[in-house]
Amino acid sequence: MALTEICADCAVRDRALCGSLDNGELAALNTIGQRRHVARGQAVAWAGDEAVICGNLLSGVLKLVAATADGREQIVGLLYPADFFGTPFSGQTDFTIVALTDAELCIFPRAAFERMLADYRRMERLLLQRTFESLNEARGRMLVLARKSAGEKVAGFLLDMAARAGEAGCHSSPDGPVTFDLPLTRGQIADVLGMTIETVSRQLTRMKMSGLIGLPGGRAVTISDREALAARAEAA
Repeated sequence: MALTEICADCAVRDRALCGSLDNGELAALNTIGQRRHVARGQAVAWAGDEAVICGNLLSGVLKLVAATADGREQIVGLLYPADFFGTPFSGQTDFTIVALTDAELCIFPRAAFERMLADYRRMERLLLQRTFESLNEARGRMLVLARKSAGEKVAGFLLDMAARAGEAGCHSSPDGPVTFDLPLTRGQIADVLGMTIETVSRQLTRMKMSGLIGLPGGRAVTISDREALAARAEAA
């Protein structure tokens, strides 16, 4: 497939970092990029290693993992289609990046990408904007972990997952309930929210009994009453 065709076929082009570029600039970026498929559970980069790649997530979900002093792992972030991964202008990878699902990436060598940013200021500004957005999201997660109840945490997490599902979710009608598959196990959800798996399961069961959500089976979740779930997210 020609490089120009790869970008034309990209499902996240308008939302990704390279969406700020015109066709000529995209052609230049394509000279350093390549697509890569990764399987669920495969590491894209390891914390502490030299930062050699960065890029856009085209499909699937990635997790950012930090290791504690005693060797335990903590999920500190999730990446979704159109999100940028990697750390330009940093010599070392801060967090291990692992595929939670089968995923497709658009990979750039870090050094070559840094030179592209120097040449295309619009893309550099957009990267800075996204960096600030990620920082604000991290601060928001700190508030959730520090101040919100278990019910508020799980309700907010489900709403975020439903929003992230986007077109991948199944709607019975345009404005009806949405059903989607969670990319994380209940244990991983507990890890993200700073809870135990038993607490996560208990909260999901309560929301199901209250008619806020449905649990059709497996990792599938149906948002049955979005307004009530949003109210639960704010005041459990």
